[in-house]
Amino acid sequence: MSEIFLLLAIAGSTALFLYGLKLMSESLQKVMGQWLQIILSSISSNKAKGVLTGIFITALIQSSSATTVMVVSFVNAGMLRLTEALCVIMGANIGTTLTAWLIAIFGFEMNFTPFTLPLIGVGIPLIFSNNRKVKNWGEMLLGFSLLFISLEFLKNTIPAVSDSWLTDSITFIKSLPYFSYISFFIFGTIFTILVRSSNAIFALILVLCHQGWISFDLGVAMVLGVNVGTTIGAINAARIANVTAKRAAYARLLFNLFGTVWAISIFPYLIKGMVFISSVVGIGDPLNSPESVPLSLALFHTLFNVLNTVILIQFLNKISKLVMKKIPVGSNSESEFKLTHIKIGLLSTPDASLFQAKRETIVFAENVRKMFRNIEKILFEKNDKEYLVLKEKIEAKDVFSDRIEKEIANYLTKVSEGRLSEISSKRLRALYEIIADVESIADSCMNMLNIIERKRARKIDFPEPINNNIQLMFNMVQEALDTMVTLLTHEENLPLSMAQETEKEINNFRDILKSEHLDNLEKGVYNYDAGILYNDIISQCERIGDFAINIDKSYKLLF
Repeated sequence: MSEIFLLLAIAGSTALFLYGLKLMSESLQKVMGQWLQIILSSISSNKAKGVLTGIFITALIQSSSATTVMVVSFVNAGMLRLTEALCVIMGANIGTTLTAWLIAIFGFEMNFTPFTLPLIGVGIPLIFSNNRKVKNWGEMLLGFSLLFISLEFLKNTIPAVSDSWLTDSITFIKSLPYFSYISFFIFGTIFTILVRSSNAIFALILVLCHQGWISFDLGVAMVLGVNVGTTIGAINAARIANVTAKRAAYARLLFNLFGTVWAISIFPYLIKGMVFISSVVGIGDPLNSPESVPLSLALFHTLFNVLNTVILIQFLNKISKLVMKKIPVGSNSESEFKLTHIKIGLLSTPDASLFQAKRETIVFAENVRKMFRNIEKILFEKNDKEYLVLKEKIEAKDVFSDRIEKEIANYLTKVSEGRLSEISSKRLRALYEIIADVESIADSCMNMLNIIERKRARKIDFPEPINNNIQLMFNMVQEALDTMVTLLTHEENLPLSMAQETEKEINNFRDILKSEHLDNLEKGVYNYDAGILYNDIISQCERIGDFAINIDKSYKLLF
């Protein structure tokens, strides 16, 4: 029974550590918010800058997985190339090692526990503040404190090494040269996949080393397993995601697998090198001094990822080509309906999730713009075969519009269930209004297709002046839709003056055409049936112009 309680106590301590880490990471992401997006969007093709960006962001938010998800969304949005994203992911591998240093220093070298209760005393009142930013800082302090409280629980729960079947098993495994390293590498990989947190397993490794259950060299082997385990978790998550997410996850696995292969192949020399470096920098000999193990493992974790990055960054273009070849666009799974940006799931902060939704809304807007272009083509198409091809394209885009509106709306509903700031709430409402208006544009396009179908069935031909008027109206509407997409696509707060001017031109031209309509009927320019269809086309064009300007106005709320 005592063994069961021990296991439950270890599980509880680890769970508390995970909760503290999650709370701290998510609150830091909320505090940083748009700054992270600005930093990521400013990345150039410079490899070193990309790596440094990955280090900086991951060190700030304490989550390489969150950094990877944000990077993938930027690649999907066309704001980052795959090679630039891979640089950031390499940097994220280095940045995540900061947590190891925090645990090693504050958890083992310094007794940080006396400071945790005062920090909780400060953090808890902040959580009950009405100010979102203040709440986020309170959660960050609480999460930070829980990290070290749970670490102290782990240290006190796991007993010092003693004679037992477990000790005998570890001793037996250690007696087998390379088998022991590979075994503990596998243990580290499996535990990380199960727990889904490399930092939690790293903390557990430090405690096991500190209590004498495993030696420094076995701890290094487990850390190598942790590096691989965290990438396998990302690959599992990316199975339902789009092609870019799969490529990023696969590339990260290649990075860490390569590092593991060269590290395991020279493992005895690697351990000797780490002992030498640890002794030179003043940490001590981790093989003979257990108190030196935490800092030595943190040092190894950082040096390993830095060295791996320095080696692999030279082959970045080849790695990029390899993952694109391994996971090509256009496979059967990708030909089905899939969202481009928000398929990777709800992000941990409302700002990041709303950014994803905005990028998906741009895809939606671009779809209806193409839909209207096909309406213009089909109206003047004489060839029956080409007409049917265009009709099929328009109907397919209408089906796509219905699906994407529903998916974005469902995603926004999930976002609304979280805690939103006043600005985020405005942006959420604006996105709801935008997708409703974009869908209305798609509906108007389908109404125009039905009008064109009636015109074709009745074999009605408009005279050249009427066709010219329709073409002019179409040009104005196309300009309005182009402006709409431009406003949504640009990250800067662009003025509405151009959109308002186009909308005024559409309304004025509609008024002119309506006033001419009765005169045209009296003069016999066209018959009554043709006039009805002509008038309906102009009305639908004017409606699309109204929806476009509504979207442009809602767009202003996104800033």
